[in-house]
Amino acid sequence: MSLNTALQRHGNTRTFNFICLEELEKTDWTNRGWSMRRLVIVASLSLWTLVLAAQEVQPRDVTSMQNTPVYRVNVVARSVQAVNYRHRNGSTRVDFRGTSLMPDGGGEAKVDSKAGRLEITAEFQNVRNANYYGPEYLTYVLWAITPEGRPVNLGEVIPNEKHEVRTRVTANLQAFGMIVTAEPYFAVTRPSNMTVLENEIRKDTKGWEQPVSAKYEATEKGEYTVDLASDQLPASRLDREEARRVPLTLLEARNAVAIAKATGAQEFAPEALARAQDSLDRGEDYLKRKQSSSSIGTVARGAAQAAEDARILTIRRKADAEVAARQKAAEEQTRAAQQQSVIEQGRAQDAREQTLRAQQERQAAEQAKAEAIQARQQAEAARQAALTQQQALAAQTQTAQAQAQTAEQRARAAEQEKEQMRERLMTQLNQVLQTRDTARGLIVNMSDVLFDLNQATLKPGARVRLAKVAGIIQAYPDLKLQIEGYTDSTGTLEHNQELSERRAAAVRDFLTAQGVSPNNVSAQGLGPANPVASNSTAQGRQMNRRVDLVVNGESIAARQRVPANQEANPGAMGSPSPTTSEPRQPEQR
Repeated sequence: MSLNTALQRHGNTRTFNFICLEELEKTDWTNRGWSMRRLVIVASLSLWTLVLAAQEVQPRDVTSMQNTPVYRVNVVARSVQAVNYRHRNGSTRVDFRGTSLMPDGGGEAKVDSKAGRLEITAEFQNVRNANYYGPEYLTYVLWAITPEGRPVNLGEVIPNEKHEVRTRVTANLQAFGMIVTAEPYFAVTRPSNMTVLENEIRKDTKGWEQPVSAKYEATEKGEYTVDLASDQLPASRLDREEARRVPLTLLEARNAVAIAKATGAQEFAPEALARAQDSLDRGEDYLKRKQSSSSIGTVARGAAQAAEDARILTIRRKADAEVAARQKAAEEQTRAAQQQSVIEQGRAQDAREQTLRAQQERQAAEQAKAEAIQARQQAEAARQAALTQQQALAAQTQTAQAQAQTAEQRARAAEQEKEQMRERLMTQLNQVLQTRDTARGLIVNMSDVLFDLNQATLKPGARVRLAKVAGIIQAYPDLKLQIEGYTDSTGTLEHNQELSERRAAAVRDFLTAQGVSPNNVSAQGLGPANPVASNSTAQGRQMNRRVDLVVNGESIAARQRVPANQEANPGAMGSPSPTTSEPRQPEQR
């Protein structure tokens, strides 16, 4: 007698628990082939389950499936039929047919409906060895698929030397379809897409009419060997003679533990992996001491179950860690944006206060000057009445000069304000992307590392920066943007021209989507024209692959003077140079 495994299934309102006890009777394998197996299943249900079962509405009488619709459960690229077996209403039969993966396979199953459970006795023929479909596959599993798409592992299916299978299992389901899939070990929790057998409803199959359509997810081939090549699995490294000396259950356990380790269970599920490794070590010790197959199978199946638990737990915890990391990054980005917003608001407030003080000072100066002129005129009129006309003319002359001086001061102030606005705009843009001041206007440089490789798709980091640029530009409504796309000289001229045009258009479309007026934005691709560095070096080519935003407008005046070193070295100010901002692969070589 050996303890096989404890299976637990959780529903929305009730829990089913059952324990399968397996008694194996072994004879000489070399003379009689695979042993006969007698499976006794004792099902125990909770009191809540019995109450709900008693409250269910009794269906109509059993009818032949010849005239009764059945479920249709969609299985990836095919569909498998399912039926609602009547509660405690005798037995019925369904056929099994091989899929395109095993066209010669077939069989049938007898379904006995009893109190609280269904007993299924299945027989299959022409079942190939599982590793025919890949070295990672060692066994088969019989599945029940509910109309809602939930798969239930009914048990392992092991063919004998004649490629035949006879197995008996139980299910606490009412409506389901059945399939057989190739798996790396028996304890998997989701079927693979290597479906080799599907049930087929016969005309005399009995069931209750209730058509339903559903889908379920299957594990893609290679999922278990994403982190570990299939030829590196322990079972794959054995020759045929060595594999024959090792029980199949122990081979499954070795592979299951190796897959769990490759997935990262040492870090994310160490306790479950330790239990699996301990059971596997005990199985290896039993094999060395030539213990019974039953003893080896017990600990080996326990190791496979614990390894699958560790693998599933690792996948979930990895996903949770990734979600937490993304959430943390988003929070940090939000905090940085909020801090930048506070800084910008402070600068805007300072600018408004400075403007207000300047206006007040001008008004006070003008008022004081007018009062002084008036005082002089009154004093002169009191002293010399005869010279009133001459003094009045002098006063008018002085007033005109004062007005001209005031107008000149205002003109200079306006020019200074434009220069200040230009410098402020350049400072704001430099905080987002590299910006330089030229005779053409302010040129904002976007290196090609902000795009996907050889594509015009903006990376997330580029979108964040361009969103900030859009916010800055919208604060100056009269600004005009000329977007120019450039490439290096590698590749054909047609390809470079088309790529530069698409990248310039992508930037233009993103800015307009962020609220920048389409009337103020234009885009053009210039290909390899106007290089800023030599195309003979990788660094020079990377500098030439860029998108420039040329910013002009009345509110920022025309460029008067730019330091010589700034024109000669565009990367000397603003953001870090494109060669250090992000890792990048060459587009063409």
